[in-house]
Amino acid sequence: MTWDFIVIGGGIAGTSAGARVSELGSVLLLEAEDALAYHASGRSAALYEANYGHPVTVALNKASREAHETLDGGFLSPRGLILLGGPGQEAQAEADIATMALRPIPLEEARARVPILDTNHVTRAAFHDEAWDLDTDRMVQHFARTIRSNGGQVRTGATATAISRDGAVWRVTAGDGAEHTARVLLNAAGAWADGVAILAGIRPLGLTPLRRSITRMPAPGGRDVTGWPMLIGAGESWYAKPDAGAWLVSPAEEHPVPEPHDAFADDMVLAEGIARYQPFVTEEVTRVTGNWAGLRTFAPDRCLVLGPDPECPDFVWVAGQGGYGFQTAPAASQLVADLIAGRAPTLPADVVAALRPDRLRSGRAAAG
Repeated sequence: MTWDFIVIGGGIAGTSAGARVSELGSVLLLEAEDALAYHASGRSAALYEANYGHPVTVALNKASREAHETLDGGFLSPRGLILLGGPGQEAQAEADIATMALRPIPLEEARARVPILDTNHVTRAAFHDEAWDLDTDRMVQHFARTIRSNGGQVRTGATATAISRDGAVWRVTAGDGAEHTARVLLNAAGAWADGVAILAGIRPLGLTPLRRSITRMPAPGGRDVTGWPMLIGAGESWYAKPDAGAWLVSPAEEHPVPEPHDAFADDMVLAEGIARYQPFVTEEVTRVTGNWAGLRTFAPDRCLVLGPDPECPDFVWVAGQGGYGFQTAPAASQLVADLIAGRAPTLPADVVAALRPDRLRSGRAAAG
């Protein structure tokens, strides 16, 4: 059987794009790991904050809001976000407050929301109630079900080992050596997206995987943290968030890695992140119960890469999500389907142009 579409990658990028294009034709999704959303998607902070990210990313976030609220009964639950600045961070805190459209709040209100805050150290606080937890597993499973309900297949443990063109057909060898064919190939391989392109004979785009780590610890002082908002340090120097009765703290680092891999946390980096977090709270960190890391993959201009490659239009990029894959998935996947179908996107033309791979082929991208 020749499929209309083969999607390589079973994270949120691949499952959402596969679901959208399954409305246009038959879909086979191939995921290298034994489960969907194993790498970056499985290690997400799982927050929807529409004003977080590059301005082009923010446009995708906002365009995704309705889908987050309505698909499969909705993926959002209330969380809230407090930004905190300490001594010497006043200018950065003010810039973040303006960029993210946060509401400055008195320190007393911040401490009422999160009782462990040390108001002797915190100099600036701002709140946003339009920050939401995302049910990331339900999102991925919803999109996978959509692929299947439209007659497609989702196969795990199916690493793409060879990709070639045979006339107008792509040939992909994966998993147990079986060969699959399709007329269009979607590259949603996350940190491995440039490698998939090279395997397919397509010029890579210069995507850079960056490691981000997180540590899990008991709830501070044994408190019930269920209703606490997420905390983020000015300049995204750290963040903390409730998680199933426990407490997560991240250094919020972005460390380049030489090659994509199954990422793991660096103990020293975690310690440095906890050291940045510690002065903002009264409860000392004395024990951690686990940690993990994921790879956030960015294009040189830090915008997502969505759409057909200009040099090979039946090779479609769904890549460069950075840390925004879940937030942007509904609108990003819709744009990919619109571009493949030749439909006019609902997103503004300048946003579409900033997302298409064409801008990287022209050499106009600038680091940001």
